[in-house]
Amino acid sequence: MSDPLSVDEALAAVADEGAGGTCVFIGTVRDHSKAGDVTGLRYEAWNELAVTRLHEIAGELFEKWPVKNVAILHRTGDLAVGEASVVVACSAPHRADAFEACRYGIERLKEDVPIWKKEELVSGEARWVMGS
Repeated sequence: MSDPLSVDEALAAVADEGAGGTCVFIGTVRDHSKAGDVTGLRYEAWNELAVTRLHEIAGELFEKWPVKNVAILHRTGDLAVGEASVVVACSAPHRADAFEACRYGIERLKEDVPIWKKEELVSGEARWVMGS
C-alpha cells in the first residue's frame, strides 16, 4: 500500500460493540538510526506474499485471543520522517487481550512478512536495514 495509512480507517475497521478495549500500534519513520541521521525510508515488499502473511498473522490473533476485529497495514514506497509506516489495531472484550494481540501482531509482522526497509541518510548514503 503506497498511500498514506489512516489510523481512523484502522480504528473503524476494528470497531465492535462487544469490544471493551481497542489497542493501536503506529510505527513511524524516525529521524535517526544507528547509521546516522535519517531523511526518510523506502519500503519494498513482495506484495502477494506480504498480503498472504498479513492475513495469516491476523488469523493467529483470532486463534490466540478473543479479539473481535484486527487491522494490520504496512506502507510501501518512499516515506518522510514522521509518517506512519505500519498500523496494527486490535479490538477485544478486555484491554489485556487487545494489548497482547496488538503486540504479537507487530512482532510477527517484523519476523515474517517480506517487507524491506532502506534508510536514506543525511550524508547522502542509503542502506538496506535487515531484521528491523
